[in-house]
Amino acid sequence: MKVGSKEVFKAGSALAGGVARMGETCGALTGAIMGVCCLVGREKLEDRKQYGKAMEEAGRVCDLFRDQIGHTLCEKIHKIRYGKVYHLNNAKEREAFHQEGGHSRTGCPEVCGVAAQVAAEVILDLKKKSSKKKIGKTSGLKTRNKAKARR
Repeated sequence: MKVGSKEVFKAGSALAGGVARMGETCGALTGAIMGVCCLVGREKLEDRKQYGKAMEEAGRVCDLFRDQIGHTLCEKIHKIRYGKVYHLNNAKEREAFHQEGGHSRTGCPEVCGVAAQVAAEVILDLKKKSSKKKIGKTSGLKTRNKAKARR
């Protein structure tokens, strides 16, 4: 999809386990938001308009993710999927999480897949809207140029 960079991927290294294994916001969701914001994020702190656009799209990612997974917090997702919370910053609980299927196809990889699917859906929608705007601007210019030529 040509979104992001090696630096963005590297920056997301510690998002797993609800950010640094703390059980907070799902790292896959955070990564999905980072991917979307590679397209719509602001480049300058003062750019309030772009900040608003980024917040709008990030909210959309959160809503779509929550609709499919049931929550946005890692520990709450554990509770939904496994009936209990695993404290992944504890080696014994991390191993128990793994044994319960946390890294099986229906565990975190499935949650990551949903986050990726949601991000892709939003990114494709943004790219589609962007190409329509470009087409509209181009055709508007052509129309104005044709009108000038007729005069």
